[in-house]
Amino acid sequence: MSTLQRTADSGGRTFLGHPRMLANLFSVELWERFSFYGMQALLLFYMTYSLAEGGLALDPGTAAGLVGAYGGGVYLSTILGAWLADRVLGSERVLFYSAIIIMCGHVALALLPGVVGLSVGLVMVGVGSGGLKANASSLVGTLYAPGDDRRDAGFSIFYMGINIGGLMGPLLTNLAWDTYGFHVGFGLAAVGMAAGLLQYAATRKNLPAAAHTVENPLPRSAYPRWIAIAAVVVLLVGVVLATGLLDAGNLAGVMAYTAIAATIAYFAVILSSSRVTAEERRRVYSFMPLFVASAAFWSLFQQQFTVVALYSESRLDRNLFGWEMPPGMVQSINPVFIIIFAGIFAALWTRLGSRQPSSPLKFSFGLIVMGVAFLAFIPFAGGGANSTPLIGLAGILLLFTWAELFISPIGLSVTTKLAPEAFRTQMLALFFLSISLGTTVSGLLAGFYSEANEVPYFAFSGITAIVLGGALIAAAPAIRKGMGAVR
Repeated sequence: MSTLQRTADSGGRTFLGHPRMLANLFSVELWERFSFYGMQALLLFYMTYSLAEGGLALDPGTAAGLVGAYGGGVYLSTILGAWLADRVLGSERVLFYSAIIIMCGHVALALLPGVVGLSVGLVMVGVGSGGLKANASSLVGTLYAPGDDRRDAGFSIFYMGINIGGLMGPLLTNLAWDTYGFHVGFGLAAVGMAAGLLQYAATRKNLPAAAHTVENPLPRSAYPRWIAIAAVVVLLVGVVLATGLLDAGNLAGVMAYTAIAATIAYFAVILSSSRVTAEERRRVYSFMPLFVASAAFWSLFQQQFTVVALYSESRLDRNLFGWEMPPGMVQSINPVFIIIFAGIFAALWTRLGSRQPSSPLKFSFGLIVMGVAFLAFIPFAGGGANSTPLIGLAGILLLFTWAELFISPIGLSVTTKLAPEAFRTQMLALFFLSISLGTTVSGLLAGFYSEANEVPYFAFSGITAIVLGGALIAAAPAIRKGMGAVR
């Protein structure tokens, strides 16, 4: 057991039967997700609404691709956050600095006009969110000793905190947008992030000293080389933007290829490292099919912010007792279900203990349920404007939720269990790379969606997910063997 694990469990005080510091990380992530989802709930509509309505008047297909590319960029930036944590600053300090960057990004969206504010704000929120996500989850993983059956339940509780923020953010920012305009909505997201930052600044001293540990310190002599590499990367990005090689039309595709290249490079670095034992290497190989399953899942789930957003704007009956609900509020339905069911799933895994399904089986169940959710859109196809009842979409999003609970918290948990000791945080970045790839693909897939081809679109997506889930069930025994003692 690491020093951090020994320290975190000391003192006898617990949070819902779990290490006390879980409450601190629960709260930080709650406020960060409040700001992130509060902003993202407005993003597609801000891009596509007319200038007279306060938007940027972008083409819906291009806007959906940009939303997907942005979401993919958030998770892609977890690589940078994980590397800085493991090599330079430690997880705790990267988390703190990332929160400051996120808040500044939301302020830019609120105060800077047009495309300039959109670009500056999204880059800052994306980079900051990536740094915070990998390190918050990494610190949760260190609270549990190897073999502790509370781990999956702990991540489910942590995930419930994420979704409390995910519930309140879209509700309040949509009300602010509906009443005062987009920029006030973005400003409210900034206020939420400021609250999270203040809370964390006041309590970060309570984290154990080992939270500041740099697992694999970068030698001082290597600093100039890495600073030069960073400068070259920034220069190259500036050149491709200035020359038009990278634009709104091809950004999503570039992000997808970047995520694939980063994934291959990361697996190669970990598997070739002399600091990784033979047993750890087998576990990393067993993680690969879970990575593919995760990417496939997120390519469908993240369509909440693209296809489902467009569907909610044009196809959903949003009239509630004479009041027309802003379309972005639909994105609070999934967090409501998460809050209800995360505790139920956590209690179920705790009660089953060693009898609970293995992680590969949980992943396969998630893919199958996700496929069923997409097939459930088909009965509403071709109904025309405002024809889908809100209860119908809520039922579909309930299936989204169950699928998510089989994969997302379990993915975080199994990644921390399979991670080599020398690559603990960077292995989590690999898991987030699967989300990056899936989120980017969700934006690309949205370009194929239209009201005219709803049946083939939803049928293809749903059947593909179910087939992949079945294949993972068939491969589960081999994957389990490679995982060794890890479930």
